[in-house]
Amino acid sequence: MIVSVLIFFIIFGVLVASHEFGHFIVAKSGGIRVNEFFIGMGPTIWKKQKGETLYSIKLLPIGGACVFDGMDPIAEEKEGYDERSFLNAPVWRRIATLFAGPFANFIIAYILAVVLVNFSTWDFPVISNMTEDSAAVEAGMQVGDKFISVDGEKVYMAGEVTLISQFAEGSPMEIVYERDGQRYTTTLQPKYSDEAHRYYMGIYLGEYGEVKGPQSLKYAWYNVRYYFKATYRSLALLFKGRLTADDVSGPVGMVKMVDDTYEEVKPYGISAVVLTMLSLTVLLSVNLGVMNLLPIPALDGGRLVFQFIEVIFGKPVPPEKEGFVHMIGMVALLGLMVFVLFNDITKFTR
Repeated sequence: MIVSVLIFFIIFGVLVASHEFGHFIVAKSGGIRVNEFFIGMGPTIWKKQKGETLYSIKLLPIGGACVFDGMDPIAEEKEGYDERSFLNAPVWRRIATLFAGPFANFIIAYILAVVLVNFSTWDFPVISNMTEDSAAVEAGMQVGDKFISVDGEKVYMAGEVTLISQFAEGSPMEIVYERDGQRYTTTLQPKYSDEAHRYYMGIYLGEYGEVKGPQSLKYAWYNVRYYFKATYRSLALLFKGRLTADDVSGPVGMVKMVDDTYEEVKPYGISAVVLTMLSLTVLLSVNLGVMNLLPIPALDGGRLVFQFIEVIFGKPVPPEKEGFVHMIGMVALLGLMVFVLFNDITKFTR
């Protein structure tokens, strides 16, 4: 467990540092003053003032922030800040600065995905086996058929087929597949399993192969896109009430996930551990980027909403009112974090 905790802190540290650095570099290049840039939470264990910015590292390696001048005024007026404050920057510069954090997470996810694709095998969407009474057989498909698209979505990896199938919720799916160099179209009606309480296509997917060189750049994008789709579609299920509290995890749950993954791949050697953790980092980086773009107060997405209101109506929301909304949002997020933490602890001690 100690090794897993250290791995989690490394992964989380990379994700947070890249996110905050995205904010930092765009703010600095746009002339916005950054008062403090720190990684971690809690008591400060190291700090250094360089120019107008205080750089610091805090004790608990969970979180971080890039603090802009005039970011969250509640009682003070906009005129109390100079032209280099966040409040007085042009609105599109503020939008770029806020978006840069999540965008940095997508960039780091893509860079890691390129490494991952070059040093591991790709799971192509090819049927390797079929179950008895398979829905795919009834649709005319065979072992060796390669999926090209499902319900109009092009697919390049086995996981994409599974993802689309899960969210189809049993509705008929239009499948375009390739066999012996020829393409065919069919309609597949998934079958419901009373035992598993879900619908199945009745196939096993997976044909492993290598992707190298320039091709890896394209397939790395497919990898990131897959995690992006999985994240926002899971959020849709959460908002629809089709996921329970046990399906949501915080830091404790993520440590448990890292530990389970580590124990599972450890027998296959250090290279398997590194590649698996890289894959997990890509997933979490995309997840962090998407979550921060949600229009929730105190998150980047919530702050972006206020900037776009200014773009649409030609004038900003009064800063004290915006600051108050973000403060309420922060309180709500802290409450949610406490709930998720408590739920994680109780879930894994049952």
